[in-house]
Amino acid sequence: MKRKLISSGSAFEDRVGYSRAVVAGNMIFVSGTTGYDYDTMTISDDIVEQTEQCIRNIDKALHEADSALVDVVRVTYILPEAQEFEKCWPVLKKYFGIIKPAATMISAGLADDKMKIEIEVTAVKTS
Repeated sequence: MKRKLISSGSAFEDRVGYSRAVVAGNMIFVSGTTGYDYDTMTISDDIVEQTEQCIRNIDKALHEADSALVDVVRVTYILPEAQEFEKCWPVLKKYFGIIKPAATMISAGLADDKMKIEIEVTAVKTS
């Protein structure tokens, strides 16, 4: 099976040794994605804005894989502060409310204290 590696251009990928996403057959595995704007390498202090940026980053990776958010079948949310998750719900419902992927929320520390949410997805191309 041929693999395609997708990069966001983030320096973290080279430093750590991972890809933003990996395409294997009709499966797309998007790495844990934070709210950094990779064009400016800035991050908002607001968890809702970070959640929106996470989704934009994921959507961009999926498009590079000839896929889209509608193909997402699994999503994992990681937050350092579990009680903050409810603030994200309207954003998550906006993007995933119709798709309704299988989902898990985990509370755990993230690599940088500025990060308030990290999202990883698995997608299956249907076309």
